[in-house]
Amino acid sequence: MHIKDWITLILLAAVWGSAFMFIKIAAPDLGPVMLVTLRLYLAGLLFLPFLLQRKYLKLFKSHFNSIFILAIMNNALPFTMFAYASLAANSNMLAILNGTTALMTTVLAYFWLKNRVSYLQAAGLLLGFIGILVLMNPANASTTFVSSIACLVGAFCYAFCGCYIQRYASNLNTFVMIGWSMFFGALLITPFAFFNVPNSFPKTETILSLLWLGIISTGVAYLGYVRLIERIGAVRTSTVTYLIPAFGILWGSIFLDEKITLIISIGFILILLGIYFSNSSAKEN
Repeated sequence: MHIKDWITLILLAAVWGSAFMFIKIAAPDLGPVMLVTLRLYLAGLLFLPFLLQRKYLKLFKSHFNSIFILAIMNNALPFTMFAYASLAANSNMLAILNGTTALMTTVLAYFWLKNRVSYLQAAGLLLGFIGILVLMNPANASTTFVSSIACLVGAFCYAFCGCYIQRYASNLNTFVMIGWSMFFGALLITPFAFFNVPNSFPKTETILSLLWLGIISTGVAYLGYVRLIERIGAVRTSTVTYLIPAFGILWGSIFLDEKITLIISIGFILILLGIYFSNSSAKEN
């Protein structure tokens, strides 16, 4: 890869890693549902001027089924799961458990896409599973069991979407699918937001966190993500999976004063090794 592609990849990981910190800040004030609704509208509106161009607009009808599925499974549901989880979990836990997406993708691809699983991949899955158990240990005060489950549900949604696109939508335009799915994700969750209006006007730090989440971490980051896939391919772009948890831990420690405990360190290392072994083996198959 060229140096500018490496820079883009690292910046993308840093921005996505920061999202968990801003979720942790904004969710208690706005509420998870309202936060996700506004976040998706901001991101969707950022994409809208591009999507309304004729060359993209004419693809809307043929892409609609995939847009609708991604709106639920790649945006509304996982975003809400992580926002709810943030109410009883540190941001570093959200980032680490989000990293299990790569492990779940390997499992789903085996059953759904009939991908072969090597011994090395199986070892990686086992390491990752042990890492999850370590993090969900009741002794880990950085999260609750319910919050951990919510994160894993969100990660499963992302894994589902990765396999779905490979199985049914690999020939469709990624920009059109991702852009419209954000806007429709916001529309789908809007009725629930009406029943979750905050009791008071949000604090300044909440508003700034929302703007960062919607415009930068979701809108601009996904624009960069699509561009990076076009330049270096989906496989190389997927290496961002390794970096997001590391940045999530870093930002949480610096800005939220979250402690990096021994349990978190062990769980993170086991999951990272699991991702590495399963992903490196997958590239060889």
